[in-house]
Amino acid sequence: MTSAPLEAARELLREFPVVDGHNDLPWALRKVRYDLDARDIAVHQNAHLHTDIPRLREGGVGAQYWSVYVRSDLPDAVPATLEQIDCVRQLLARYPADLAPALTAADMEAARADGRIASLMGAEGGHSIACSLGTLRGLYGLGVRYMTLTHNDNNPWADSATDEPNVGGLSAFGREVVREMNRLGMLVDLSHVAATTMRDALDATSAPVIFSHSSSRAVCDHPRNIPDDVLERLPGNGGVAMVTFVPKFVLQAAVDWTAAADENLRSHGFHHLDTSPEAMKLHRAFEERSPRPVATVSTVADHLDHMREVAGIDHLGIGGDYDGTAFTPDGLNDVSGYPNLIAELLDRGWSKPDLAKLTWQNSVRVLGAAEDVSRELRATRPASNATIESLDG
Repeated sequence: MTSAPLEAARELLREFPVVDGHNDLPWALRKVRYDLDARDIAVHQNAHLHTDIPRLREGGVGAQYWSVYVRSDLPDAVPATLEQIDCVRQLLARYPADLAPALTAADMEAARADGRIASLMGAEGGHSIACSLGTLRGLYGLGVRYMTLTHNDNNPWADSATDEPNVGGLSAFGREVVREMNRLGMLVDLSHVAATTMRDALDATSAPVIFSHSSSRAVCDHPRNIPDDVLERLPGNGGVAMVTFVPKFVLQAAVDWTAAADENLRSHGFHHLDTSPEAMKLHRAFEERSPRPVATVSTVADHLDHMREVAGIDHLGIGGDYDGTAFTPDGLNDVSGYPNLIAELLDRGWSKPDLAKLTWQNSVRVLGAAEDVSRELRATRPASNATIESLDG
């Protein structure tokens, strides 16, 4: 990458910084029991994390949705999610000069004007509400502004992209979850869900949806990605698809390799998403025997080119999934890498107004639109107290 596009990218990001849809720093911190002295993100944590404040600044990040993810096989998903929320609150309390709490689109703009990184929260997986709309409202009250309907496994009311079909998309209770999220002003996140669930959610929602970290299935045929027929519906819905950087979702050659690497971890008694030092040692040994296909900045840009063609520039964003993946593309190694992607897109002829939409404007707009729908619905619809038993039998 020549210096001129890179400097132009940095200049653009100073005015229109990145809103990143998904970062798993809280989960990475959970592994050290949220010891913020051991992982002080005020200084470089290159040896341990993809994310720290110096690299967020270097990367031109202006707003971050911190994922308050917990694994779907945990028996205590709700209290574990509350601990993740508490982690984000501890980060906000510890680093107030850099991280600004944000609940609304107006808060995001205020943080940008103040030179701080707007910090929002997204729950990753409907298992975090334990089939309770009251719990959903509780998470919203604690500041969660999107919920991914599933993670890697189905829940009783929604099918995941990486599990066997169960309810065929969304159940009746699942559609009620979407409606209650609309009423609250909580964004419906369709990353991780089956294509049937994507379509059902688009049918059920009255507010724009997001994909907090998903790429194009036409470019890389992985079930975690978005089919073109779903991308084509985003202009009518007003939603935003936030491209992810995870190599196994963006590079076709990495799909088979990852399946084998995951099986290697499982055969040694590790969860396939484990990024502990012991698991990574096994990963590295596997990689020595079978070299890993390497994604690049260009790989991610190929997805964005296609997604722009299908959905339009007004419906794209960025969701890197840092600290939630073992591997990253060359040039996008950590949160400092966003200027490399913007420079690549400049080289491909993307205009500065289009890039401003990609980095900042689209993601702020979609949250504001969800707030507008919420105001209308709250005036006409009471909180739902439906249960999964009453709707799904």
